[in-house]
Amino acid sequence: MPELPEVETIKNDLKSNVIRKKIVSVDLGKPRIVKNRGSEFKKQLVGNEFIDISRIGKLLIISLKRGGLLLLVHLKMTGQLIYCHQGKYVAGGHSLPKLGSSLPNKYSHVIFKFTDNSKLFFNDLRQFGYLQLIKRGDLKKVTNNYGIEPLQFNFKPERLAEIFKKRTAPVKSLLLNQKLIAGIGNIYADEVLFAAGVLPDRQAKSLSNKEVKKIFVASQKIIALAIKHRGTTFNDYVDADGNVGSFVKFLKVYGRQGKTCFRCGATVKKTKVAGRGTHFCPECQK
Repeated sequence: MPELPEVETIKNDLKSNVIRKKIVSVDLGKPRIVKNRGSEFKKQLVGNEFIDISRIGKLLIISLKRGGLLLLVHLKMTGQLIYCHQGKYVAGGHSLPKLGSSLPNKYSHVIFKFTDNSKLFFNDLRQFGYLQLIKRGDLKKVTNNYGIEPLQFNFKPERLAEIFKKRTAPVKSLLLNQKLIAGIGNIYADEVLFAAGVLPDRQAKSLSNKEVKKIFVASQKIIALAIKHRGTTFNDYVDADGNVGSFVKFLKVYGRQGKTCFRCGATVKKTKVAGRGTHFCPECQK
């Protein structure tokens, strides 16, 4: 699933390519991907323009020029956004193959076409992602469902300690809970806990103040570094500008089960915590 660094990268890439371009058509291959009536969705978007793109957690928020509307885009597990113009591809989201001339394909469920003949594809293999138009005034109802983000100015060790306090759930499950902490998913939760030296199945309330501080510091450093390197991409996809999500080179435990721990030489293990595949070092993490 694309996490905060990947969605931040997508946001920045799209702002460089689709802002102020008039939409001339919207093709809905799978109408149920859209949480509005298909006819109303098209009516509000055709002839409109994207004027800004922001993000909260893993949710993209696209401002429209007219209608006082916002377009919400959530990629969920396997969603992709791919911008195409004159053979140039700018893509982000779930693992992406070399695109070549393969678009649209059977996973291209929503296609926006702009006046310059460029296109924006919403692809989704498992169809868990969605698009939704909402009124600008309703945004607060949406954002209220999201917790604090690791790089927000008011994200402090004390705030994190308050989230963990008295909770018996595994610390990893709390890091994944978007209503408590927004943007961290499976990859970065594993990496943060390894960096902090904390086992992912530890009860949150058992953490010492020192351990909470280590998780706080690790989450900020790792998320910032992942954004700098455009997130994690598990393939050889490179866009027309030569950009690739290269944080995969910095992974210490995620996807490395059975391999040697870079820090202590023990074998990296994989288990399940909160229903998710979880990677850890049994020696470095306590």
